[in-house]
Amino acid sequence: MPDILSNPKARRDYHILETFEAGIVLHGTEVKALRAARGQISDAFARIENNEAWLYNAHIDEYSHGNLQNHAPKAPRKLLLHKSEIRKLHAQAAIKGNAVVPLSFHWKNGRVKVLLAVGKGKAVYDKREDLKTREADREVKRATMKKRLADR
Repeated sequence: MPDILSNPKARRDYHILETFEAGIVLHGTEVKALRAARGQISDAFARIENNEAWLYNAHIDEYSHGNLQNHAPKAPRKLLLHKSEIRKLHAQAAIKGNAVVPLSFHWKNGRVKVLLAVGKGKAVYDKREDLKTREADREVKRATMKKRLADR
């Protein structure tokens, strides 16, 4: 499932607890702009209001060949989820420290889908710990690669 847009800040800033795949209501010019990968979701978040899920701060650039009916780049967009998923999202988002953030936009059967995640905010020391483990993994891979090359 190739991503149209991704949100690398989400995995860096949050411990991902659970993910949901949601549809999204888009206008034609928004879909055309997404086909050109013109947008960003790094500051986006989802909120449950009146038993409906909404995506805020997702920026989809105006379509370059659009006309007067072109879309607003930062308009709130409705997310399409089952009622049970909305209830579950609402319950988990109500817990202090949790947030609902989009991880990526991707195509599925010709439609744009959003991969939403419920995440618990990381503290600064958690982020540092992730960097240390990532760096240690890289060092191990480098060392094993050098050893393999030396053994040849």
